[in-house]
Order: sequence, then C-alpha cells, then structure tokens
Amino acid sequence: MELFRALAVFAEPPTQESAGIARALELGALPASSEYTELFVFQLYPYASVYLGAEGMLGGEARDRVAGFWRALAQTPPAEPDHLSVMLALYVQLSELEANETDDARRDSWRRARRAYLWEHLLSWLPAYLSKLTEIATPFYRRWGETLLDALREEARATLDAATPQLPLHLRASAGLVDPREGEAAEFLQTLLSPARSGMIIVRADLSRAARSLELGLRAGERKYALESLLAQDARGVLAWLAREARAWEARHARERDTLAEIARAWEAKAAASAQLLEELKAAADAEA
Repeated sequence: MELFRALAVFAEPPTQESAGIARALELGALPASSEYTELFVFQLYPYASVYLGAEGMLGGEARDRVAGFWRALAQTPPAEPDHLSVMLALYVQLSELEANETDDARRDSWRRARRAYLWEHLLSWLPAYLSKLTEIATPFYRRWGETLLDALREEARATLDAATPQLPLHLRASAGLVDPREGEAAEFLQTLLSPARSGMIIVRADLSRAARSLELGLRAGERKYALESLLAQDARGVLAWLAREARAWEARHARERDTLAEIARAWEAKAAASAQLLEELKAAADAEA
C-alpha cells in the first residue's frame, strides 16, 4: 500500500517535498510544473467523472457515485472525491483499516469494501486512463503511469475472486454514441468525447495528430469545437481516422481481458460499437460524394 500512497503524490502538482519520493521510486528528476499542467490540465484531467460520466465532463452523476461510497463508509466526502490522488488515498485507507482490524467479521467487512471500491471506482477507468497517459506523457510521467498501471494490475490479480463481479454501475449505466442520423450533431460530438460512451479517450494531442495526418487546420479551443472544425473541413477523412482510433481502442481493451474481465469487455464493446457506427457514417459520406 505504500506504493499507492507514494504514487498518489504525483497526481498533484510537483513540489520539492515529492522529489525524494521520485528518487525512491526511480522515476527520475522531478518534472517542471509546466509538464504537469500540459498533461493533467490540458490533456488528461485526473478526475474519474470525466471518464465514467455520460457527459464526459467533471462532476455529475459519476462523481456523486464516488461520493456515495464515502457516505456508505459513514464519512463525509471531500470536495473532489473523484480526483485521482484522493481516490488512491482512500484505497490505501481501506487497506489499512482491513489490515489493522482485529475482529474477524469487521475485517471481512473492510475487505469487501476495499474490493468493491477497487472494482467499482478504480479499475472501472484507471487502466484505460493510464494506458493513454503512458502514450502521450513526458518520460517522468510515463514511468509514473506505467508503475501505477502495473500496481493496479497486480492488485486486481491478488484481490479479485475467481468469480467475475457484476459490471461496475458506472459502465452499466452508460449508453453508446448518439447516431447523428437520428440525433443532434452536437450530441454526437459530445458522446465521441465521452470515454464511457465511445470506449476511447481522445485528447487534444490526438486531434493535433489527426489534423497533421489529414493536412487540416486545427481550431484552438475546446475539443468539441476543434473536432467539429475538422469534420467541416474533411468529414470523410476525419470519420475514417476516428474509426481507426476506435478499432485501436477495441484492441487495446481486449489486451486487458485476463486482468480486468468484464470491465475490459465492456470497454471493448463500446469501442467496437463506436467503430461500427463511424465506419457506417464514412461509407454513407463516400456514397454521397
């Protein structure tokens, strides 16, 4: 549990006090504050609600579910219960309560709480998040993400029973993409950028990559409007690019099946459904052209 406690520090802006932890974990020299800002403020927000909520935004029902876990423990949830550092700290706390409990029945209760929290609120989104992080981060944060991802996988293997638990509510409650042929185009774009609905995490760096590969101009501002601009310039090319991204995410989730069981399959199914819809939209655009 000390590893989780130490790693949680780096989901917050770097400080001189964390330099010693970075050396102990062999992560390298402490990064500049600008590296933290680029990764966690402009690319990958370290909040579970962004990746588990139907809106793909901070707060909402996904954050309320995390807060509800605190209340179930008879604790007052913090202001940001879905922040990664807070979530890891709670997991450490649950582990310590279990380890220090002398009564067998209460120890078993803490064990069930820890396992439920791991399955419902950490494994439901963190592996996908960290997979994306290690792809785009600078060396320090890439090593941090790889270390945390390995620790989570090991915790899943050591903690979860052979019987697959019920799919986390976050994932059971999420729908798929809005089909723009049946709904509003704006809703389609929003669901594309909502990981729990699309099965993929698309960050600003991805949109820059798409613009470069398709030789398009990239509009500054929010991802939704940048994506809208790219589609306006070359709908067929962007739809094809998005379909390839969805297929890549489908394969990425499939590689986690042995460790994450139904969670990986749920994410994989979302990405596959997104890819199919995007391929249909691309085919329709080709026919119109």
